[in-house]
Amino acid sequence: MFFELTTLMMAIVNSVEVIIIILIGVILIFGVKKIPELAKSFGKATTEYEKARIEARRELQQIRNQDTSVVGREKLEAIAETLGIDYTNKNDNELRIAIEAEINKSKNK
Repeated sequence: MFFELTTLMMAIVNSVEVIIIILIGVILIFGVKKIPELAKSFGKATTEYEKARIEARRELQQIRNQDTSVVGREKLEAIAETLGIDYTNKNDNELRIAIEAEINKSKNK
C-alpha cells in the first residue's frame, strides 16, 4: 500500500515537472508578450471551427429534411424526357402512370 502511494506521488510530481518545463519552453520560444496573442489566436480558431461544425451539421439536417417531392419530380421529368413524354401539364401521379404505360408499351413490342 505504501509503495503504491509513493509511486502515485512520484507520478504526480513528474507530471507537474513536465508541465513546468513545457511552460518554460513556450515562454523562451515565444516570449512573455506573445503568449496572450497566441492564446487569443487559438481561441478564435477554436470558435471558427465550432461555427463551421455547427453550420455543416445544420446543412446536413436541411438536406435530410428537404422535401423529397421536388427531387422526385426532377427524376420523373428526366425519365419522361428520356422516354419522349410531355410532362408539362401532368402532376406526379399522372406522370408516373404515363411513364409506366410507355415502359409497358416498349416491353410489349
